[in-house]
Amino acid sequence: MPAARTSEPAPTSTPPRPLSVVVLADDLTSAADGAAPFRRTGHRALVRFAAPTGPVTLDAGVTAVDLGTRITDETTAAARMREAAQAYARAGAGLLLKTVDSTLRGHVAAELRAALAGSGRRTAILAPAFPAEGRTTVDGVQYVRGVRVDESAFARDPAHPVRTADLTRLLPEATLLTLAPDDLSPDALTQLDKGGVFVCSAATDADLDALVAAVPRPEDVLWVGSPGLADALARRHPRTPAAAPRPGLPPVHRPLAVVGSAHPASRRQLAALRPLDAAAVHTPEERAGDPAPLLRRLVAESRAAVHEGRADGLVLTGGETAAAVLVALGGTGIELYDEPEPGIARGTLHGEHARVPRIPVLVKAGGFGDDGTLVRLTRLLAAGGPR
Repeated sequence: MPAARTSEPAPTSTPPRPLSVVVLADDLTSAADGAAPFRRTGHRALVRFAAPTGPVTLDAGVTAVDLGTRITDETTAAARMREAAQAYARAGAGLLLKTVDSTLRGHVAAELRAALAGSGRRTAILAPAFPAEGRTTVDGVQYVRGVRVDESAFARDPAHPVRTADLTRLLPEATLLTLAPDDLSPDALTQLDKGGVFVCSAATDADLDALVAAVPRPEDVLWVGSPGLADALARRHPRTPAAAPRPGLPPVHRPLAVVGSAHPASRRQLAALRPLDAAAVHTPEERAGDPAPLLRRLVAESRAAVHEGRADGLVLTGGETAAAVLVALGGTGIELYDEPEPGIARGTLHGEHARVPRIPVLVKAGGFGDDGTLVRLTRLLAAGGPR
């Protein structure tokens, strides 16, 4: 535990150097909504569509990397995650956050183990709760608005069905750790010091804040979680003084919503958006069988709309879809501007060449939001500036 504070004034008023922050993600929306909370607490943030192929250098602020592992096989995902964790740890990452989907889709266990091995950390803390979206962890079991994720719509996801909600079954080697605000026992911290994988239950943001506050050396831990944990880490480690604000977003006159998720929430959001004349909409089809033809069509139509001047801003739903569209436009990343709603990131397309259109973009996961989310985001994109 840290030494007790005294009433003596600090010897200098110089603020501490902020920890460098690296976010490793399995898809684009996970990278963006893992970095966005840090942008809100004063950090600059760049989301990269792929890990560098050469030596890694850390940019000022937060670096979030979409490793694209959700759409690969488990072996490839683990190898890619281990290599990235090792490279960024060697480059001096302070806070190292491995994001996971808050409904446990993807190669959660294999990627956690690989990231832990590559990072050189002895301890991994897994806290996938995202209370703002109704995703909670109770006694090591993951729920979505009170329903176990393996009994929810995510269990029927056509690309990444969730097989179990029990994190201790997913990770048999893990220790279940409860760190509620009123139960921060020294014994729990002693367990963390011994190393290993720890699964933490959390039902509220206060639970996640308590967890983050209880760990005395955050740079020694591999943090594993969803936007809820990223939020708690960002609140605990704001950048002081804040990075200089970026210029305002370019105006958007022709927003385009691109929906590649077949989740029921996305379909309801799309139905609410259809009556609006202000937005062109791509409709998700049932993704039974091979989803590749649908993705190719969405990418081709989106790219044509931007290049032909029929769209000058994008609202993108679904990580795989968002990444494919933005890469097709020549982008290498997104410079984050803000987080207008929990789990939703807004920024501008970033590229290495002048021909890359610096258009505003909003990205979100398919299962996030209420029925009016796409309507609000499309209007927000057109309005520009702060929310």
